[in-house]
Amino acid sequence: MAKAGHAWSRAAAEQGEAEEGEDPLDARIARTGCLEQHRQLQECMAERRDWRHCQEQLRAFGACMARRQQRER
Repeated sequence: MAKAGHAWSRAAAEQGEAEEGEDPLDARIARTGCLEQHRQLQECMAERRDWRHCQEQLRAFGACMARRQQRER
């Protein structure tokens, strides 16, 4: 299976498929300090396949990113 980039492919990668390198978007998110919240959101989306079922994770990621923006100002 070809690497799907940033899409909801993290779950497949964690099941043993080798990635060719770190996703550039994941690297940028890691620098924000919100990578764990992002991964939780990705995992929910991979499981549920419907963002409406992932509102808790979405809010947590959004709040983390908002805190990051506030610190930068």
